[in-house]
Amino acid sequence: MNVYVAEFIGTAILILLGNGVVANVLLNKSKGNNGGWIVITTAWGLAVMTGAYAVGWVSGAHLNPALTIGFAMAGLFPKNLVFGYVIAQILGAMFGQILVYLTYKRHYDETEDKGLILASFSTGPAIRDLKWNFVTEAIGTFMLVFGLLAIGHVKNQGFQVTLPGGITAEGFTGILGPLLAGFYIWSLGLSLGGPTGYAINPARDLGPRIIHSILPMKNKGDSDWSYSWVPVFGPIVGGILGALAYVALFN
Repeated sequence: MNVYVAEFIGTAILILLGNGVVANVLLNKSKGNNGGWIVITTAWGLAVMTGAYAVGWVSGAHLNPALTIGFAMAGLFPKNLVFGYVIAQILGAMFGQILVYLTYKRHYDETEDKGLILASFSTGPAIRDLKWNFVTEAIGTFMLVFGLLAIGHVKNQGFQVTLPGGITAEGFTGILGPLLAGFYIWSLGLSLGGPTGYAINPARDLGPRIIHSILPMKNKGDSDWSYSWVPVFGPIVGGILGALAYVALFN
């Protein structure tokens, strides 16, 4: 399987299961309505795990431009693959969100709260203060990348994948890699997700936000593009700093 196709599929799975639980909890007349934050964070962790198990053996299952860019900037991933990975991740996120919409179409029709509808597509702040929202996303993604590299260190587990051309790079594969990554994402959501909904992934936010802006939904409101740069650039900055810090300290 082509590594770009793998990243597309893995990210689509991530969004289908991740934003699927948000739709389940927030949309009217869903059986999971009002399930709460524990339900959402648990399912997001499992979504990461599932996407990583599906394609980790092919592409390393980054499923997140912040990981790909951070790894590349720290010399842990080939720079010539970054653009293709990021595009595949964004397109996969868009496709996954379309599947969420099709799954919950009747519930979107029954939900009048435009904010809840948008929240099942993309993230938003609990308290809107863009500079601090940016800081939150940067810190969360710093910990995401730093922690995943720590879990996958050769002295722990060694989650490396062989890419086309025989290149060895950081990724999340093997028996325990995706499982531990899923638990870690769950922890991040529980601990750091409150202020902004922990996008910690530019594709996870941007791809579904694009779909929200173009779908002809019954009760659709604004796509909040004035906030959209925060969950894109905050994670990229945090991801780069997290990877560089880990390499400086431990490699």
